[in-house]
Amino acid sequence: MYATQALTDLVPLADELDKNKVTPGVLGFIVFAALAAGVWLLMKSMNRHMGRVDFEEAPDPDAVAEPATAGAGAAKQK
Repeated sequence: MYATQALTDLVPLADELDKNKVTPGVLGFIVFAALAAGVWLLMKSMNRHMGRVDFEEAPDPDAVAEPATAGAGAAKQK
């Protein structure tokens, strides 16, 4: 059976449908559900990876040394 022959068998069924009503149907729901599941899995993966990140930074030696010398220098100038 060819695809065109199968489609011609379905044409009479299409006449019964309301032509003024447009719905996404089952395929639209499946696509939406697949996108939602994909986003959920990506968010779960992102949270797992962000949990592994170490946010503690070592203090910058130049930034720590400058206020200490500036404070000592200011005290000596007075």
